[in-house]
Amino acid sequence: MTGTLTTPEITATDRCDRCGAGARVRVRLPSGGELLFCGHHGNAYEARLRDLDATILEGEPVA
Repeated sequence: MTGTLTTPEITATDRCDRCGAGARVRVRLPSGGELLFCGHHGNAYEARLRDLDATILEGEPVA
C-alpha cells in the first residue's frame, strides 16, 4: 500500500478495527466512513478496499 497520511494522524492509542493491534493504516470509504487497520489487516483487505475506491493512507503512530 502507498499513500501519504494526512490529518488526522494515527496516534499510539489508535487500534485496528479488526484485531485491536496498533493501527498503521487509515482507510476512508467513499460513503464517508473511516476504518483503522494494523499492517497485517491493511494488507489482507487492500485489494477489496481498492475495489471499493477507498482511500488508503499509511502512517507510523505519532506519540
